[in-house]
Amino acid sequence: MPAGGDAPPRARVAGEPFTAWPADLYIPPQALEVFLERFEGPLDLLLYLIRRQNIDIRDIPVARVSEQYVAYIRLMRELQLDLAGEYLLMAALLTEIKSRMLLPRTAPDEDGADEEDPRAELVRRLEAYERLRAAAEQLDALPRVGRDVLPLTLPASVTPPPAAHEPLTVAALHAAMLAIRERQRLQAHHRIDAEPLSVRERMHQLLRRLQAAGPASFVSLLDPAEGREGVVVTLLALLELARERCIQLQQAQPGELLHISPLA
Repeated sequence: MPAGGDAPPRARVAGEPFTAWPADLYIPPQALEVFLERFEGPLDLLLYLIRRQNIDIRDIPVARVSEQYVAYIRLMRELQLDLAGEYLLMAALLTEIKSRMLLPRTAPDEDGADEEDPRAELVRRLEAYERLRAAAEQLDALPRVGRDVLPLTLPASVTPPPAAHEPLTVAALHAAMLAIRERQRLQAHHRIDAEPLSVRERMHQLLRRLQAAGPASFVSLLDPAEGREGVVVTLLALLELARERCIQLQQAQPGELLHISPLA
């Protein structure tokens, strides 16, 4: 225990020792800060300083506005705010314009044109930003669905009232019947199904024919009435028979007729 009976500090806050626990929750005085103004960027801050003093935007007193702008930046640093580079860039631009305003104006050139006002580019940027800001405020003032207006919805159980029908007459009934008959006539259709040809059945037919009549050419085994489908089915059947070693396919020379003979 230290000499003199002094109790050791229980904690240190911002370098200041505390020997006893506080009776209530301790909140440092710098923990709560209230910001009344909020700016979207350097142009917003500059426009606020100009409008607050009712200054003509085309005739800006750069010296006075730049001093107020730099003072605000110093305040932001003292409050330990994250100072964006855009604010510092605008401060440098104001300083440059202020220095150029202090220089003597040059004489007009040969064409009679005067030197451009150093504030001209800044004025153009401020006017463009003011127009965009006014347009954004107008859009924000428009009513929004879900905030200002709510869509009207009807429950699904609501059914519309039945439509009024004219009294039915014999002539109207006769016209309706004629319309139905005409629609049926236009929509009439018929279906033609081609007779399927079985490869397995054609294999049995060819094998019986070759065993009964002996070797034959491929052309003699075709039926012209069956058309292209008959040629395909017959060829597939012969290939299956050759694969199963039931027949033998022979050709003397390329391009000549194909002869088929049964195997014993």
